[in-house]
Amino acid sequence: MKPTPHPKADLHQVRQSIESGQIHLAEPLERALQACEQSACRHAYVLGAQAQLRQAIDDAGRQGPPDGSPLAGLPVSVKDLFDVAGQPTRAGSVVLQGPAATQDCPAVARVRAAGGLIAGRTNMTEFAFSGVGINPHHGTPINPADSRTPRIPGGSSSGAAVSVALGAAWLALGSDTGGSLRIPAALCGLVGFKSTARLVPTEGAIPLSTTLDTVGAITGSVRDAVLAHEVLAQRRVQSSGKTLAGARLALARTWMLDDMEGPVAAAFERSLRTLSAAGAQIEDIALEPIAELAQINAGGGFSAAESYAWHRPWLAQGAEQYDPRVAKRILRGAQMSAADYLDLLSARKRWIASMERQLQGYDAVISPTVPILAPPIAPLEHDDEAFFRVNALLLRNTSVANMLDGCAISLPCHAPDQLPVGLMLWHGALHDDRVLELAGQIEAALAGR
Repeated sequence: MKPTPHPKADLHQVRQSIESGQIHLAEPLERALQACEQSACRHAYVLGAQAQLRQAIDDAGRQGPPDGSPLAGLPVSVKDLFDVAGQPTRAGSVVLQGPAATQDCPAVARVRAAGGLIAGRTNMTEFAFSGVGINPHHGTPINPADSRTPRIPGGSSSGAAVSVALGAAWLALGSDTGGSLRIPAALCGLVGFKSTARLVPTEGAIPLSTTLDTVGAITGSVRDAVLAHEVLAQRRVQSSGKTLAGARLALARTWMLDDMEGPVAAAFERSLRTLSAAGAQIEDIALEPIAELAQINAGGGFSAAESYAWHRPWLAQGAEQYDPRVAKRILRGAQMSAADYLDLLSARKRWIASMERQLQGYDAVISPTVPILAPPIAPLEHDDEAFFRVNALLLRNTSVANMLDGCAISLPCHAPDQLPVGLMLWHGALHDDRVLELAGQIEAALAGR
């Protein structure tokens, strides 16, 4: 095992350098092109970014500096889930063979309007239905954090995370239904923010669960996560003016701390000590309602029911073209009745109310993003039992925030010589600004700033 340092793409810093004339836009574009040409980036994109970047470099040479737009002409990768005008949307599958999209979906349109260069379409778990990131059709992007052992990148936004980790994009557009932004961010040493779902439109994105789907981004820093959210949600993040000292953080005990691998537990405990030394008040809280989720979702949950409703015609035409592991999970939805689905909606509403009562008075909840390090790819490719065991562990903590209709962010908390570990801050709906504010302060505390 040899953790590999990789370039952290700092969008703010590069944008300021461009605007001040210290560098020309062509320079970061050329660096992104070089990253795309690395063998490590081989499976990150399903629709090549190299031609787009070469054209952008040529255009930058003929044009003046950018107009001060938030994304400053820098490359943004787009998960193969979102409609981009003139391109097909395949969702990491070989099933969808329809025509190219006629227009950008709202999230992509907002990235363009903010001056982002749509660099390429990133690989993903087929139809976003797994936290592992393995794709049998297009290859599995390799986690750049380890130079010796090919490890999973996490999913479903697998290529998204790898594109940012390698410096092939400054921002990666992705989705999060049960952790699909935060899991790959945690395993690749990046920042992934899942906002309150209603804040960013999901139109023009192939759904996994219309109830739980959230559009967001993977970035290299919390500051860039704030910028990305402001672009995607078309709103300004407001500061409370509070510091980390005195913040009340709930440490959730139910489920969240179970089965942690040694390096994850060590990094998390070290982070808790750092935050306590900075004045944060960390209070143990059982959060017993979390234990109810297994029974609430026993029939497959929203993802099974709602994905099956969308996939029925495609399954009828060619179920054998699906990744069998994805098809298996989608088909669970066929067993749910309308009454079962209505019961699920009611159970979720009651569960959210119970959770929100227990979280009153806390600034955020703090948890490990995932309890394990990124495992090697090879043992999971052909062993279903191992695959589903790892998948369940990866999704266990992150999916709580989706069920809560809340917001959550994962940020790195490991030492530089270790494989990545993510720390997750989360809360209920519309606590986004406070969670982002705290995340920035925690990021600085962990970095010793």
